Amino acid sequence: MFHEAQHSFASHGVKFSSVEVDLPAMMAQKDKAVSTLTRGIEGLFKKNKVSYVKGYGKLISPSEVSVDTIDGGNTVVKGKNIIIATGSDVKSLPGITIDEEKIVSSTGALALKKIPKKLVVIGAGYIGLEMGSVWRRLGSEVTVVEFAPDIVPSMDGEVRKQFQRMLEKQKMKFMLKTKVVGVDTSGDGVKLTLEPASGGDQTTLEADVVLVSAGRNPFTAGLGLDKIGVEIDKPTRQKRTGVACVEFIAGKHGHVDYDKVPGVVYTHPEVASVGKTEEQVKALGVEYCVGKFPLLANSRAKAIDDAEGLVKIIAEKETDKILGVHIMAPNAGELIHEAALALAYGASSEDISRVCHAHPTMSEALKEAAMATHDKPIHI
Repeated sequence: MFHEAQHSFASHGVKFSSVEVDLPAMMAQKDKAVSTLTRGIEGLFKKNKVSYVKGYGKLISPSEVSVDTIDGGNTVVKGKNIIIATGSDVKSLPGITIDEEKIVSSTGALALKKIPKKLVVIGAGYIGLEMGSVWRRLGSEVTVVEFAPDIVPSMDGEVRKQFQRMLEKQKMKFMLKTKVVGVDTSGDGVKLTLEPASGGDQTTLEADVVLVSAGRNPFTAGLGLDKIGVEIDKPTRQKRTGVACVEFIAGKHGHVDYDKVPGVVYTHPEVASVGKTEEQVKALGVEYCVGKFPLLANSRAKAIDDAEGLVKIIAEKETDKILGVHIMAPNAGELIHEAALALAYGASSEDISRVCHAHPTMSEALKEAAMATHDKPIHI
């Protein structure tokens, strides 16, 4: 909203003499939302008669968990089956120590006490770009350092290029194919020593805060998995996947198709996708059609003056079955679920194009992209 007030409201006739960020109030609102959601989970536990113990647990046998409780005590919880759902932790980088003050994780980036003048983000994945985008729109100078040649390598290549251009338009800077080889926190800020990923001359980059966002690892430290015979491979993944999961315990089959799980990058505009990228379809050797529709031709996007983005649909040429959908748009994370439903039930692009979409809505861009797979869009 701060960024919109600074750059967009005037074009809609809403003018301010000044606008500023009250960061403590913003953080208080964030904390309130998190607290409310957490209490909601506790309410669901109570409703479903699920008891819980707050503390740090470790396995002491295949059926027992020892818990050091937050009040300083200890208790042992027994069960026929044990589900390990301890989440993930920040992936560390050699020579970089996260102190959550000058060098922060995504958790620390959500709790900064002031807006940094200069922020460096190490890692151009989902989380790094989301956090960098937030602080850029709040006024920070943001530079993203990435070892790989591209941002978000799992994203469709065409969409990724447009996404990066959009972020650069918002004045985010990118240093791709670059690695961090040194960190100095002895001064007021942080001084990074960088060099090309392939080797070469070193350069320095200074920042008030550095966000380390190079991925996450399963949080299994101290669980005692080795003591009960659970073998873990190098990326800390269980060697026999599917063992000790909820569906097997309940005697049922899993129903999640991981190829049809939507993903969202929560920047502005958002980027969302489900199914395969064009690069993946090419690698499979499948003949395909692509339908694209730019938001510049969408009535709702033009009306709200937020028309940077597109919808891209990839469909099998012979059957017209949808293989992948990629959206860059305001609220793309909401729009993508029509596409996820279509993929889940084997729909064709014609199926989407035949459905009436309310006007004016962003969802019409999805319909138009579906029509474009047959070269029949209405508004371009």
